Amino acid sequence: MTLAILQARMSSSRLPGKVLKLINGKPMIYWQINRILRATKISKIVVATSTDISDDQLVNYLKFLNIPFTRGSLKNVKERFDEVLRNFPSDIFVRLTADCPLVMPKLIDQMITYFNDNSELDYLSNTIVPTFPDGLDIEIVQTRAFLSLNQTRLSQIEQEHVTYGLYARQGKFNVMNYNYEKDLSEMRWTVDYEQDLAFIRRVYDNFKGNEFDFSLEDVLDFLLSNPKIKSSIDPSRRNETLKKIIARNIEPNND
Repeated sequence: MTLAILQARMSSSRLPGKVLKLINGKPMIYWQINRILRATKISKIVVATSTDISDDQLVNYLKFLNIPFTRGSLKNVKERFDEVLRNFPSDIFVRLTADCPLVMPKLIDQMITYFNDNSELDYLSNTIVPTFPDGLDIEIVQTRAFLSLNQTRLSQIEQEHVTYGLYARQGKFNVMNYNYEKDLSEMRWTVDYEQDLAFIRRVYDNFKGNEFDFSLEDVLDFLLSNPKIKSSIDPSRRNETLKKIIARNIEPNND
């Protein structure tokens, strides 16, 4: 069984407090946590948040849900994940971010199975070469490889974008991309802006009463029947912050 680490904070600059925005009467993170827990190969979920006062409200809600959490640096997300792994040891973990409320339990299970069947892998992701909709991002990480990054002087970008140090060093780590059967990368299912949230609310409203169990195929069928329902944000903005940093040729430290 596998540990899921859900990265969450309230201080998003583009949509502050988005993880507690209401969808079908419940905070967004409520639906995401419960969908993650529908994955049969996830044994525990821990939320990695910050010690910043802005996250006190999130922590209070996690306490109400009785969901384990750890708190660490707001900017150094790598440090936060290290703290989770000290408190909840696991040979491998799944990294998820709290702006993806359409996370698919079946996809999590499929990727964990693939990772376990390929024991030489250090890192498996469906985002290096995107074929899934933006918002179905899943990363599976060998804890041993992840912790070995602590022997390296990590750049600020590697501290903030916690797995970048692994997939940017594909010569050092065994990294693989997980592909869908067709290219859906132009679909935007993540939540960074109000327009994204409006789209997600439309999807969840369609599945009211079945919020935990709808599948990727269910959402695709709904959107095929309702082609006007989509986020108005340009899908090319996928991972826009990280793209800007990479475009400036900021390379990871290798010493």
